Formats: sequence, C-alpha cells, structure tokens
Amino acid sequence: MKALISTLTATAAGVDTLPLRLGAGVIFTAHGGQKLFGWFGGYGLEGTAGWMTSIGLEPGVLMAAMAGGAEFFGGLLLIAGLMTRPAALMLAITMLVAIATVHLSNGLFMSNNGYEFGLALLVISIGLVFRGAGSLSVDRLLHTRLDQ
Repeated sequence: MKALISTLTATAAGVDTLPLRLGAGVIFTAHGGQKLFGWFGGYGLEGTAGWMTSIGLEPGVLMAAMAGGAEFFGGLLLIAGLMTRPAALMLAITMLVAIATVHLSNGLFMSNNGYEFGLALLVISIGLVFRGAGSLSVDRLLHTRLDQ
C-alpha cells in the first residue's frame, strides 16, 4: 500500500504546475458545484440529470453525479495538490466526454458552445497527469515522507 501511494503521489519538482492546479481546480470545483448543488447559478443534480438524459447520457442521475463529482472533488484535489495524477486523469476523461457529447459538433469557439474551453481544461489535466502536482503540494509532502 505504501508503494502504491508513493507511486500515485510522485511529482516533478518545481512550482510550474501551481498556477495550473489552482486555476483549473477552482474552475472544476465551481462547475461541479453547479452540477451537484446548484451553486453559482447551476441546476443541481436533478436539473443536470434531466439535461443529461435529454442529450442521451443515461441514466441521467448517475451521469450527472459522476460528472459533477469528478469536477467538484477532482477540483478540490487539484487545489490541494493531493492525488493530483489520478484526479487529473479523471478530469481529463470527464472533459473528453464533455467535448465528444456536447461541444464537438458546435465547432471550436465558445461563442457557439464549442469545445475550446473544454479543450483548454483537457490539456491542463493531461499536463498534470504527466507532471504531477509540483513542489508546493500535499503529494510532494506525502511522497517525500513515504520514501524516507
């Protein structure tokens, strides 16, 4: 178990990922809060589930809970820099699904509900999967302590 946690918390040194983690973490957490709790003008779990059902993502409640949970809790994990690689992978998959099912047919630009914003979050997430949380993170602290 110690080896698994050490592997999952491995991260490259540096502070280059800090602004990516914090910025994307806040965005993901807010979007998840909209989907799950109706915060920030969102529709909450029931409203999001109804919309997901209407576009063919069923069962709607499960899909809304999965997307909202990935965004909300994954975003919090990014902010803390805790289990960043698995959280970022989960968020990257969530963005791939969002792009493929909602935005791709609308083209690139956000003004047409396109995929540019989802693509930006996808690219950030993929970068964090490869690089890890960086020096200023809970992951770095855990990894250092486990390897002693």
